[in-house]
Amino acid sequence: MRGTWRFLPLLVALILLLGMGLWFVDALSRLYTRIAAWSPLLANWVLIILVALILAAIGGLVYYSYLFLRPKRPRSRPVNPPRTKPEAAEASLKAIHQQVAEIQDEVARQALLQRSRRLAAGYEQGMIRLVVFGTGSAGKTSLVNALVGQMVGAVSAPLGTTNQGETYRLNLPNIAWQLWITDTPGLLEAGEGGAERAAIAKQLATDADLLLFVIDNDLTQSDFQALQTLVTMGKRSLLVLNKRDRYLDAELEQLLARLRSRLSGLVAPGDIVVIAACPQPIQIESGDWFQSEPELWPLIDRLTQVLRAEGANLVADNLLLQSQRIAAEARRLIDNQRQVEADKILDRYQWIGAGVIAITPLPGVDLLATAAINAQMVVELGRVYGCQISIEEGKTLALSLAKTLTGLGIVKGAVQLLSIGLQANLTTALAGRAIQGVSGAYLTRIAGKSFIEYFRQNQNWGDGGMTEVVQQQFQLNQRDAFVKAFVQSAIDRVVLPLRDTLETH
Repeated sequence: MRGTWRFLPLLVALILLLGMGLWFVDALSRLYTRIAAWSPLLANWVLIILVALILAAIGGLVYYSYLFLRPKRPRSRPVNPPRTKPEAAEASLKAIHQQVAEIQDEVARQALLQRSRRLAAGYEQGMIRLVVFGTGSAGKTSLVNALVGQMVGAVSAPLGTTNQGETYRLNLPNIAWQLWITDTPGLLEAGEGGAERAAIAKQLATDADLLLFVIDNDLTQSDFQALQTLVTMGKRSLLVLNKRDRYLDAELEQLLARLRSRLSGLVAPGDIVVIAACPQPIQIESGDWFQSEPELWPLIDRLTQVLRAEGANLVADNLLLQSQRIAAEARRLIDNQRQVEADKILDRYQWIGAGVIAITPLPGVDLLATAAINAQMVVELGRVYGCQISIEEGKTLALSLAKTLTGLGIVKGAVQLLSIGLQANLTTALAGRAIQGVSGAYLTRIAGKSFIEYFRQNQNWGDGGMTEVVQQQFQLNQRDAFVKAFVQSAIDRVVLPLRDTLETH
């Protein structure tokens, strides 16, 4: 029934149209007869034009009636599918290049660009880096020997034989990725340079796409902390228990149970594999020694499973991690260079303001708060941090901070603090002007430092608001060592020039 009512407007429109059509045909016939009596050709053209207009009107009516009567479909919103890890990794690389371009130091900029290019090249070539990591003598080099199929280090040497990471090509059946395996120096190595080699190992581990953490016994506390740090960082890890030939079956099961319990939530049980990279020789009845083949199949099997299922994500995850590290370094460099530029602006305005106040003293101390803030300084500081501030916005911010300085009693506190340091260098004639000028510079510094924090936080004062930021800057700038250095600079830049000016006049 409901569907029938939907067609009622169309039916009414058709009836009206039919009636109008009959009337129009009659009127058109009479019009044609009158015009034809005068000019048959003109009557034919008028007839053609009117018929065309009628057909167009009918077509429009039918079309818009269809639009009106057809069922309305719910408007579908475009849904952007979640970005995959590889896509996110590529976007991260592009963002790094844009960020690094802001670094002014040519050497630092080129160093970060090279790191990002190496990441991009490895990603495009489909490279996966396996890093063998663990304490010395756990059998890391033996494992690499067995996997690669050639000697790559002194297996039976004492602790500390691998001085730096050595990388080799690794071939696994039915794996399309380019696999590279790196043998690292051992942790907790004794002897000269042990700490340095351990640092190299940790750095190599953080660069790995997949980490093979090798042990030959239960995890020591240092082993556990190192593995926990890497896993928490997002580093995909397999725990490789080496030298299984040295354990009885019952002992091995107990050790595995302890490891799985201790690593619950960090390393999945399936990622704990047991191998014998270099089994001990066995003396046979004839008296000869028999060297059995390495037992690596549990590791190779698990590696194959992980690489097939997670290869693309492993590379993307590590690329994102390395990109974040490069981005963090770029942000640090950019922040440092901005800080240098901002300090130059702050230094210029604080002493310019001090000189102006010293030459033309203000009638009241409370006015120092307003004099200490310069709207143009706010605009320039904002520009350094990529924030476009108009001069009117700068005045508004300056006035707000001036009121905060006065309300917190920082104006009077600054005058008292600096008066003590300046007393030994002031004569009666200099006292009032010099103290006001130097106090103005000091207050400008606190204000400027507060605005720097405001712009560093993307024009946000933080949870504590402007008051907390200003108080923090006042506390930082009232330390004895800083005040002494500031007073000395004030004497050189304000007091002595002011004295020379007064003596000249």
